[in-house]
Amino acid sequence: MTVGEKQAGPVNPPEVLDGPFSTRQLLRIDEALRLADQGTGLVFSVYVGGLDEPIREHAQRLHRQLAEPDRSVLIAVSPNQRQLEIVTGRHARKRIPDTYARLAALSMVAAFGGGDLAGGIINGLDQLASHAGKG
Repeated sequence: MTVGEKQAGPVNPPEVLDGPFSTRQLLRIDEALRLADQGTGLVFSVYVGGLDEPIREHAQRLHRQLAEPDRSVLIAVSPNQRQLEIVTGRHARKRIPDTYARLAALSMVAAFGGGDLAGGIINGLDQLASHAGKG
């Protein structure tokens, strides 16, 4: 097919979602990320996918690739491997100590165990942002 040429038959849009979330869930996660960023002044990110061994080191490499790693918080989830890592940058760790990150992780794991991947991520973002407070 060339530019300007019409395709015969019905046009099916390409499959945009190639993952575990519906469009509605993606919008809810995006909103939770936006609220966490705006409410804290930190930068929150979520990665969902496979993580190479060792898991923690892979999550830390992903975190270092973010635009502002010192101010960033990464939630890395690998549903198939049943793994979760929360990585905080130097500045973010001052506001979200490891103890609070572990508490958020525990509640996320509970939601994941109940089959609610999106809800667990959203609740985890909310808990981490609440602990970080206004920035």
